[in-house]
Amino acid sequence: MKQFLNNDFMLQNDTAKHLFHDYAEALPLIDYHCHISPKEIYEDRRYNNIAEVWLGGQNPDGSYAGDHYKWRIMRSNGVPEELITGSADPFEKFKAFAETLEVSIGNPMYHWCHLELKKYFGIDMPLTVSNCKEIWDKTADMLQNDPELSVRGIIRKSNVEFIGTTDDPIDDLSWHEKIAADPSVDFMVCPSFRPDKAVNIRKEGFFDYIKKLAETVGKDDLDSCKEVCDALAKRVDYFKAHGARATDHGLDYIPFCPCTMEEADAIFKKAKSGAALTDKESDSYQTAVLLNLARKYKKEDFVMELHYSCIRNSNERMFKLQGPDTGYDIIKKSSCDKELSMFLSELDKTDELPKTIIFSLDHNDFNPIGTCIGSFQGNNEGIKSRIQMGAAWWFLDNRDGMEEQMRSLANLGILGNFVGMLTDSRSFLSYTRHEYFRRIMCNLIGTWVENGEYPADEAALKKIVEGISCRNAESYFNIC
Repeated sequence: MKQFLNNDFMLQNDTAKHLFHDYAEALPLIDYHCHISPKEIYEDRRYNNIAEVWLGGQNPDGSYAGDHYKWRIMRSNGVPEELITGSADPFEKFKAFAETLEVSIGNPMYHWCHLELKKYFGIDMPLTVSNCKEIWDKTADMLQNDPELSVRGIIRKSNVEFIGTTDDPIDDLSWHEKIAADPSVDFMVCPSFRPDKAVNIRKEGFFDYIKKLAETVGKDDLDSCKEVCDALAKRVDYFKAHGARATDHGLDYIPFCPCTMEEADAIFKKAKSGAALTDKESDSYQTAVLLNLARKYKKEDFVMELHYSCIRNSNERMFKLQGPDTGYDIIKKSSCDKELSMFLSELDKTDELPKTIIFSLDHNDFNPIGTCIGSFQGNNEGIKSRIQMGAAWWFLDNRDGMEEQMRSLANLGILGNFVGMLTDSRSFLSYTRHEYFRRIMCNLIGTWVENGEYPADEAALKKIVEGISCRNAESYFNIC
C-alpha cells in the first residue's frame, strides 16, 4: 500500500517519476487565467486564518467571495449556509469543512486541499475533525507571521512567473498600475479583458452597464452596436497599454447569427426602447460584437479565450440571495460545434482570426473541438497550434477530465504544443493545481513510454514535458 500524498503522488511508474521530478516540478507557473484580486497582490494581504483563504464568505458590500467548489461540497454534506457563506465563527466553518472533506473520497478537492496543506504549511497528515483544531492553530500562526505566507510570499513560494487576472472593460486598472510601478514585485501581473456585460444584451442590467462603459470612454451614453464596439476597442487599447495580452469570454453557448452592422444597430435600439428581443436578434447582436472584438484582438495580438457550455445561477432562490459565482452553476450539454466552426471560419476568411483557446464544460465537446481547431491552424506567422483546445476546466478540473482532454488532444492534434494548465481560481493557495496537473500529465506520458507507445527519447520527452508545463504558454502569450 502506498503512503498518502508521498513524493511520488499520482506517479505510477519510473518514467512518470523521472519526467515530473527532473523536468516539470521546478518549472515556473504561467497562470494565464484566474480570478484573484490585483488589489490584494499590491497590498500584500495577510490572512488571519485558513477559513479566510479557503472559504471566504460575505463581503461588507453584501457580495460573496470565496471558493465555490468548497461551498458546493459542504452543502452536499448538509452543512447549514451560516457555516458556509454566513457570519458564523471562522473555526466552526473550518471544522464543518473538515468534516465534509473526510467523506469526500474521490473528489479532487480532497487532493487539492492536502497538496496546499503540505506545500504551504508543511502538514502531511490528513485533515479530520479530530485534528482540525491543531491544523487550525498551526496554519493561523503561519498565515499571520510567516513572511512566505503573505499574498506575495505565497506567489513567490509557488514559483509563479505570470498571473493573468480577469478584469472588466470599465476597470481603471489602478491596482495593476501600482503593481507595475512597484519594483519589489518580481513577477508579472497583467489584466485580461472580459467584456461579457457588453455582449449579453438580454441580461438584467445590460443598459446600466452600457452607460458606465460610455462614461469610461468620455461619452454620456452609447446609442448603437457600432458605438459599443468602438468603445470596447478603445478599452482594448487601454488594457494593452497596461500589459494585457489575453481576453476572457464567459458564454452560455457560442452564438453565430451574422448580420450587418446596421441590423445590429437596429436590434440595439429595439432593446433600448424596452421591447423584447427574439433569440435570433439577441444572437445577431452578440455575434456582431464578438466578431468585431475578435478582429481587434487579432490586430493587437491578444489571445481570445472562449469559455462556454455553462448554465449559470440555476438555483433562482439562492441567486436572489447571494448573486453570481456562489456555487449554483451546472454543466450545459453543448451543441456548439457548428456555430463554433462558422465563427472561426468567418474570421479566417479575412485573415482576422486571433490566437484562440476554446474551453467547454461538456467533456463530450473534446473531440469536436479537437477536429474543429485542426481546420484553422494554418497561419503565416509560424504560430504552433494557433487555435488551442483549452485545459479541462472547472467541473472537469480533475484527473478524469484532464486525462480525457489530453488524450483527445493527442489523438486529434499535437499534445506537445498544448499551453497547459490554469487555476481559474479565486484563492492564492490554488497554485498547487498546476502541480496536480503536471503530475497527471507526466503520469500519462510516462505510461505511454513504459508501454512502448513512445520512445524513451530524453531530448524529445524533456521538450514535450517542459513545453506543456510552461514553455508553450510563455511563447503563446508573449511572456518571454
